[in-house]
Amino acid sequence: MRRVLIANRGEIALRIIRACRDLGLETVVVHSTQDRDTRPVRMADAAVCIGPPEPARSYLYTPAVVEAALASRADAMHPGYGFLSEDADLAAVCRENGLTFVGPSAEAMARVADKAETRALMTEAGLPLLPGTTAAVQSEAEAFAVAEEIGFPLILKATAGGGGRGMTVVRGREHLAKAFRETRTQAKLAFNDGSLYIERYLEGARHIEVQILCDAHGNGVHLGERDCSVQRRHQKVLEEAPSPALTPAMRDDVGALAVRGALAVGYQGAGTMEFLLDAEGRFWFMEMNARIQVEHPVTEMVTGIDLVAAQLRVAAGERLWFGQEDVKVTGHAIECRINAEEPRSGFAPRTGTVTDLALPAGPWIRVDSHLEAGTHVSPHYDALLAKVVAWGADREESARRMRRALAELRVEGRGLATTRDLHEAVLGDAEFLDGGVTLDYLGRRLDDLVATD
Repeated sequence: MRRVLIANRGEIALRIIRACRDLGLETVVVHSTQDRDTRPVRMADAAVCIGPPEPARSYLYTPAVVEAALASRADAMHPGYGFLSEDADLAAVCRENGLTFVGPSAEAMARVADKAETRALMTEAGLPLLPGTTAAVQSEAEAFAVAEEIGFPLILKATAGGGGRGMTVVRGREHLAKAFRETRTQAKLAFNDGSLYIERYLEGARHIEVQILCDAHGNGVHLGERDCSVQRRHQKVLEEAPSPALTPAMRDDVGALAVRGALAVGYQGAGTMEFLLDAEGRFWFMEMNARIQVEHPVTEMVTGIDLVAAQLRVAAGERLWFGQEDVKVTGHAIECRINAEEPRSGFAPRTGTVTDLALPAGPWIRVDSHLEAGTHVSPHYDALLAKVVAWGADREESARRMRRALAELRVEGRGLATTRDLHEAVLGDAEFLDGGVTLDYLGRRLDDLVATD
């Protein structure tokens, strides 16, 4: 591996460029006409324009991405997260054209792309699953039959889903038919696939995801867990590692389950196995993400392992250079996603051009961001502006440092709004600081938090 094409934009493109430089690899970044003057384009060794701002005609257009890789003489492709990162067809096309895909094989990715099918595979591997279906539900009549069997509340999920989209909680029989139709329509629009599966909805749960890393030689390790329970509409807002809810024994147990599930599908590279943790301390498998996660920095901060560099090394054929006993979690890290959204208006997007920018710094603070004064925040792309990460010797110190970092952060521009103030309110909220937050936290507390931030 000598030259890596980065099939992404924004902060993750910048993150991959930096990892490649650390490894002595050249980089090529693709970009839309909208992103021509951004930091990743300027920092890469080469850049290729692949189309107009609309993602379907640029970042999601496989022929343009692959042609850019071949024309620029790249020998590998890193897809980042989002866009084509979990597209098994792209992984297959890369292989056909002699490009190393930095991620799992097309076959392994296809096995976990269908969330319902993944449930069936994990059942075979012995992972605990909530009651539900292991295949797409074909009709409203079948949905009612499943509901009779597993009971309410239940949750409808897109089989091709991701990013918290295509999910609806249904609390009673009288709401099921409408919810089924509407969720199927949403899934079709978001993923070009309206297939749904059903599982029992777990009230008062925490969202725990385990970071795994596997090589192409059948070896796998986990790098501890992240607690992602601070969410709005099934989308993550704040993440931390390790989870304040887990004991060392629980951490070992869920980590072993995660590695077992990943190896069962022949996984290679970095990925996450996602679980729900119930009030009795039991784990339930939800889904697998076959890519690097937005929140990977919190794991890097507590383990000292560069996950993007690890992806590249594994993709190049290296065996894992450390074992499970070598993974040490030290201290605590919290990540706040700073999005171009207005929490007071239902997290509506607020885009524009950055005119005034101050990113936090200082001891134990990390900021992953592509922003600079003059950056245009476009409605065509994800709302993520920056990831602010704070490390501390313990959770209390990490939270205290995060409050300091958020106080330093300034992102201003005409039309822009961000989630910074909401994060400040969360980091000052007793319920969060006590470590007992579950998935219903923001739904219950949002009005109070935005009223007092």
